Amino acid sequence: MNLRVFLTTFGAIFLAEIGDKTQLAAMTLSAQTGKPWAVFLGSSLALTCVSAIAVVVGGALAHTVPLEWIKRGAGGLFVLIGVLMLTDRI
Repeated sequence: MNLRVFLTTFGAIFLAEIGDKTQLAAMTLSAQTGKPWAVFLGSSLALTCVSAIAVVVGGALAHTVPLEWIKRGAGGLFVLIGVLMLTDRI
């Protein structure tokens, strides 16, 4: 395993997840249910599954689509999601 790639990925995902909707949902569920370990396991499994899908799709796209277009597509999706959130459609 490439330690540099591992640490870069960990840092990027860790910083991106701090304070996002997923973390807030997990805090709310933990407070509501009083079952922090069940919420931790459920949210960890969900994040693992979503990350696995992203890695598989990203790996497949890397073989067929130029990296520049993948970056543009990801940026466009971020902008679209931001606009939808600002207009209360998400």
